[in-house]
Amino acid sequence: MTTGQVHAGKTALVTGSTSGIGLGIAKALAGTGSNVIVNGLGEQEEIDKAVAEVSAAASGEVAYIGADLSKADETRNMMAEAIEKFSAVDILVNNAGIQHVAAVHEFPTEKWDQIIAINLSSSFHTIRAATPGMLEKGWGRIVNVASVHALVASPYKAAYVSAKHGIAGLTKTVALELATHNITVNAICPGYVKTPLVTGQIADTARVRGITEDEVVRDVMLAAQPTKKLVTIEQVADLAVFLCSDAADGITGTMLPVDGGWSAQ
Repeated sequence: MTTGQVHAGKTALVTGSTSGIGLGIAKALAGTGSNVIVNGLGEQEEIDKAVAEVSAAASGEVAYIGADLSKADETRNMMAEAIEKFSAVDILVNNAGIQHVAAVHEFPTEKWDQIIAINLSSSFHTIRAATPGMLEKGWGRIVNVASVHALVASPYKAAYVSAKHGIAGLTKTVALELATHNITVNAICPGYVKTPLVTGQIADTARVRGITEDEVVRDVMLAAQPTKKLVTIEQVADLAVFLCSDAADGITGTMLPVDGGWSAQ
Protein backbone atom coordinates (compact mmCIF):
# COMPACT_ATOMS: atom_id res chain seq x y z
CA MET A 1 0.00 0.00 0.00
CA THR A 2 2.97 2.34 0.26
CA THR A 3 3.54 2.64 -3.48
CA GLY A 4 1.58 4.17 -6.31
CA GLN A 5 -0.05 7.54 -6.78
CA VAL A 6 -3.20 6.85 -4.79
CA HIS A 7 -3.01 10.20 -3.01
CA ALA A 8 -1.57 12.39 -5.75
CA GLY A 9 -2.57 15.99 -5.24
CA LYS A 10 -3.70 15.50 -1.65
CA THR A 11 -1.88 17.01 1.30
CA ALA A 12 -0.97 15.07 4.43
CA LEU A 13 0.22 16.56 7.70
CA VAL A 14 1.88 14.20 10.17
CA THR A 15 2.62 15.53 13.64
CA GLY A 16 5.71 14.31 15.43
CA SER A 17 7.20 13.13 12.17
CA THR A 18 10.88 13.93 12.59
CA SER A 19 11.53 10.47 14.04
CA GLY A 20 10.01 7.11 14.89
CA ILE A 21 6.50 6.13 13.84
CA GLY A 22 5.66 9.60 12.55
CA LEU A 23 8.65 9.66 10.23
CA GLY A 24 7.75 6.21 8.96
CA ILE A 25 4.18 7.31 8.20
CA ALA A 26 5.36 10.52 6.54
CA LYS A 27 7.69 8.57 4.24
CA ALA A 28 4.97 6.04 3.42
CA LEU A 29 2.45 8.75 2.55
CA ALA A 30 5.06 10.59 0.49
CA GLY A 31 5.45 7.41 -1.51
CA THR A 32 1.76 7.52 -2.46
CA GLY A 33 2.07 10.88 -4.18
CA SER A 34 0.76 13.06 -1.37
CA ASN A 35 2.24 16.39 -0.49
CA VAL A 36 3.60 15.88 3.03
CA ILE A 37 4.04 18.35 5.85
CA VAL A 38 6.60 17.20 8.40
CA ASN A 39 6.27 18.47 11.96
CA GLY A 40 8.38 17.95 15.04
CA LEU A 41 10.90 19.51 17.35
CA GLY A 42 14.53 18.59 17.79
CA GLU A 43 18.01 19.52 16.71
CA GLN A 44 18.16 21.17 13.30
CA GLU A 45 20.35 18.38 12.00
CA GLU A 46 17.73 15.80 13.00
CA ILE A 47 14.94 17.84 11.37
CA ASP A 48 16.93 18.29 8.15
CA LYS A 49 17.65 14.56 8.02
CA ALA A 50 13.98 13.68 8.47
CA VAL A 51 12.83 16.11 5.79
CA ALA A 52 15.48 14.73 3.43
CA GLU A 53 14.27 11.16 4.05
CA VAL A 54 10.65 12.12 3.33
CA SER A 55 11.69 14.09 0.25
CA ALA A 56 13.61 11.09 -1.07
CA ALA A 57 10.40 9.06 -1.01
CA ALA A 58 8.20 11.81 -2.43
CA SER A 59 6.82 12.68 -5.84
CA GLY A 60 4.76 15.50 -4.32
CA GLU A 61 5.90 18.52 -2.35
CA VAL A 62 7.44 18.23 1.12
CA ALA A 63 7.39 21.02 3.68
CA TYR A 64 8.36 21.40 7.32
CA ILE A 65 6.42 23.36 9.90
CA GLY A 66 7.79 23.44 13.43
CA ALA A 67 5.43 23.88 16.35
CA ASP A 68 5.45 23.09 20.05
CA LEU A 69 2.24 21.07 20.28
CA SER A 70 2.07 21.54 24.04
CA LYS A 71 0.98 25.09 23.21
CA ALA A 72 -2.46 25.48 21.66
CA ASP A 73 -1.62 28.70 19.84
CA GLU A 74 1.42 27.15 18.13
CA THR A 75 -0.68 24.14 17.11
CA ARG A 76 -3.35 26.38 15.60
CA ASN A 77 -0.70 28.46 13.85
CA MET A 78 0.84 25.31 12.35
CA MET A 79 -2.52 24.31 10.91
CA ALA A 80 -3.19 27.81 9.58
CA GLU A 81 0.21 27.86 7.85
CA ALA A 82 -0.38 24.41 6.34
CA ILE A 83 -3.83 25.37 5.04
CA GLU A 84 -2.55 28.67 3.65
CA LYS A 85 0.25 26.87 1.79
CA PHE A 86 -1.73 23.89 0.45
CA SER A 87 -5.36 25.13 0.64
CA ALA A 88 -6.37 22.25 2.91
CA VAL A 89 -5.06 19.36 4.96
CA ASP A 90 -6.72 16.34 3.34
CA ILE A 91 -4.98 13.72 5.45
CA LEU A 92 -4.25 14.42 9.10
CA VAL A 93 -2.14 12.04 11.13
CA ASN A 94 -1.94 12.90 14.82
CA ASN A 95 1.15 11.08 15.96
CA ALA A 96 3.03 13.42 18.31
CA GLY A 97 3.48 12.06 21.80
CA ILE A 98 5.70 12.02 24.84
CA GLN A 99 5.94 9.74 27.85
CA HIS A 100 6.88 9.89 31.51
CA VAL A 101 6.95 6.94 33.88
CA ALA A 102 6.32 7.44 37.60
CA ALA A 103 4.04 6.29 40.40
CA VAL A 104 0.91 8.44 40.57
CA HIS A 105 1.74 9.91 43.98
CA GLU A 106 5.14 11.00 42.61
CA PHE A 107 3.98 12.01 39.14
CA PRO A 108 5.11 15.60 38.42
CA THR A 109 2.10 17.79 37.77
CA GLU A 110 3.92 19.67 35.03
CA LYS A 111 4.53 16.35 33.24
CA TRP A 112 0.83 15.48 33.51
CA ASP A 113 -0.10 18.82 31.94
CA GLN A 114 2.50 18.46 29.18
CA ILE A 115 1.49 14.91 28.26
CA ILE A 116 -2.22 15.72 28.17
CA ALA A 117 -1.49 18.80 26.03
CA ILE A 118 0.69 17.01 23.48
CA ASN A 119 -0.85 13.54 23.43
CA LEU A 120 -4.51 14.59 23.56
CA SER A 121 -5.32 18.28 23.31
CA SER A 122 -3.14 18.91 20.25
CA SER A 123 -5.22 16.34 18.33
CA PHE A 124 -8.38 18.27 19.14
CA HIS A 125 -6.82 21.48 17.85
CA THR A 126 -5.53 19.91 14.62
CA ILE A 127 -8.83 18.13 13.92
CA ARG A 128 -10.82 21.28 14.61
CA ALA A 129 -8.68 23.22 12.13
CA ALA A 130 -8.57 20.56 9.39
CA THR A 131 -12.24 19.62 9.38
CA PRO A 132 -13.70 22.67 7.56
CA GLY A 133 -11.49 22.06 4.51
CA MET A 134 -12.34 18.36 4.49
CA LEU A 135 -16.05 19.18 4.67
CA GLU A 136 -15.71 21.63 1.80
CA LYS A 137 -13.97 19.03 -0.37
CA GLY A 138 -16.24 16.19 0.73
CA TRP A 139 -13.24 13.98 1.51
CA GLY A 140 -10.84 13.53 4.38
CA ARG A 141 -8.84 11.06 6.37
CA ILE A 142 -7.92 11.47 10.04
CA VAL A 143 -5.66 8.88 11.63
CA ASN A 144 -4.82 9.18 15.30
CA VAL A 145 -1.82 7.19 16.43
CA ALA A 146 -3.03 6.09 19.84
CA SER A 147 -1.56 3.08 21.62
CA VAL A 148 -2.58 -0.23 23.05
CA HIS A 149 -2.85 1.97 26.14
CA ALA A 150 -6.00 3.44 24.58
CA LEU A 151 -7.49 -0.01 25.25
CA VAL A 152 -5.73 -1.30 28.37
CA ALA A 153 -3.75 0.23 31.20
CA SER A 154 -0.30 -0.29 32.65
CA PRO A 155 1.03 0.97 35.97
CA TYR A 156 3.18 4.09 36.32
CA LYS A 157 1.77 5.73 33.18
CA ALA A 158 -1.21 7.68 34.52
CA ALA A 159 -0.95 10.62 32.13
CA TYR A 160 -0.11 8.61 29.02
CA VAL A 161 -2.87 6.06 29.53
CA SER A 162 -5.38 8.80 30.32
CA ALA A 163 -4.43 10.74 27.20
CA LYS A 164 -4.63 7.68 24.95
CA HIS A 165 -8.02 6.69 26.36
CA GLY A 166 -9.04 10.26 25.58
CA ILE A 167 -7.85 9.83 21.99
CA ALA A 168 -10.12 6.79 21.70
CA GLY A 169 -13.11 8.87 22.78
CA LEU A 170 -12.16 11.75 20.49
CA THR A 171 -11.75 9.37 17.54
CA LYS A 172 -15.16 7.78 18.01
CA THR A 173 -16.95 11.09 18.56
CA VAL A 174 -15.49 12.85 15.52
CA ALA A 175 -16.04 9.75 13.37
CA LEU A 176 -19.76 9.87 14.19
CA GLU A 177 -19.96 13.60 13.47
CA LEU A 178 -18.30 13.25 10.05
CA ALA A 179 -19.66 9.86 8.99
CA THR A 180 -21.93 11.20 6.25
CA HIS A 181 -19.27 13.46 4.73
CA ASN A 182 -16.83 10.90 3.29
CA ILE A 183 -14.40 11.68 6.10
CA THR A 184 -13.09 8.76 8.12
CA VAL A 185 -11.54 8.96 11.56
CA ASN A 186 -9.65 6.01 13.01
CA ALA A 187 -7.02 5.25 15.62
CA ILE A 188 -4.08 2.89 15.34
CA CYS A 189 -3.17 1.28 18.66
CA PRO A 190 0.39 -0.02 18.52
CA GLY A 191 1.95 -2.15 21.20
CA TYR A 192 5.64 -1.72 21.86
CA VAL A 193 7.38 -0.45 18.72
CA LYS A 194 11.13 -0.02 18.55
CA THR A 195 11.27 3.76 18.49
CA PRO A 196 13.29 6.43 20.31
CA LEU A 197 10.31 6.91 22.67
CA VAL A 198 10.28 3.24 23.67
CA THR A 199 14.06 3.15 24.01
CA GLY A 200 13.81 6.05 26.45
CA GLN A 201 11.15 4.22 28.45
CA ILE A 202 13.42 1.24 29.06
CA ALA A 203 15.75 3.13 31.41
CA ASP A 204 12.88 4.90 33.17
CA THR A 205 10.97 1.66 33.72
CA ALA A 206 14.10 -0.07 35.00
CA ARG A 207 14.54 2.70 37.57
CA VAL A 208 10.93 2.69 38.72
CA ARG A 209 10.65 -1.11 38.97
CA GLY A 210 14.14 -1.67 40.33
CA ILE A 211 15.17 -4.14 37.61
CA THR A 212 17.72 -4.18 34.80
CA GLU A 213 17.07 -2.80 31.33
CA ASP A 214 17.32 -6.29 29.83
CA GLU A 215 14.67 -7.45 32.28
CA VAL A 216 12.43 -4.55 31.23
CA VAL A 217 12.54 -5.65 27.59
CA ARG A 218 12.09 -9.34 28.34
CA ASP A 219 9.76 -9.33 31.34
CA VAL A 220 7.80 -6.09 30.94
CA MET A 221 7.62 -5.13 27.27
CA LEU A 222 7.67 -8.42 25.41
CA ALA A 223 5.83 -10.22 28.20
CA ALA A 224 2.77 -8.19 27.21
CA GLN A 225 3.01 -9.10 23.52
CA PRO A 226 2.26 -12.80 22.86
CA THR A 227 4.21 -12.74 19.60
CA LYS A 228 7.34 -11.88 21.62
CA LYS A 229 8.31 -9.43 18.89
CA LEU A 230 8.39 -5.66 18.84
CA VAL A 231 6.06 -4.13 16.25
CA THR A 232 7.92 -2.45 13.39
CA ILE A 233 7.48 1.13 12.28
CA GLU A 234 6.77 -0.11 8.76
CA GLN A 235 3.81 -2.21 9.95
CA VAL A 236 2.21 0.82 11.56
CA ALA A 237 2.95 3.02 8.54
CA ASP A 238 1.42 0.55 6.10
CA LEU A 239 -1.79 0.44 8.14
CA ALA A 240 -1.92 4.24 8.23
CA VAL A 241 -1.63 4.38 4.44
CA PHE A 242 -4.36 1.78 4.06
CA LEU A 243 -6.69 3.77 6.32
CA CYS A 244 -6.13 6.78 4.08
CA SER A 245 -7.04 4.83 0.93
CA ASP A 246 -10.39 4.49 -0.82
CA ALA A 247 -10.35 0.80 0.11
CA ALA A 248 -10.80 1.83 3.75
CA ASP A 249 -13.80 4.08 3.05
CA GLY A 250 -16.07 1.86 5.16
CA ILE A 251 -13.77 1.89 8.20
CA THR A 252 -14.37 4.70 10.67
CA GLY A 253 -14.51 5.15 14.41
CA THR A 254 -12.29 2.14 15.02
CA MET A 255 -9.43 1.37 17.37
CA LEU A 256 -7.12 -0.91 15.40
CA PRO A 257 -4.54 -2.74 17.54
CA VAL A 258 -1.12 -3.53 16.11
CA ASP A 259 0.08 -5.04 19.33
CA GLY A 260 1.25 -8.59 18.79
CA GLY A 261 -1.87 -9.91 20.50
CA TRP A 262 -1.51 -7.81 23.69
CA SER A 263 -5.13 -6.62 23.82
CA ALA A 264 -6.46 -10.12 23.03
CA GLN A 265 -5.52 -11.25 26.54
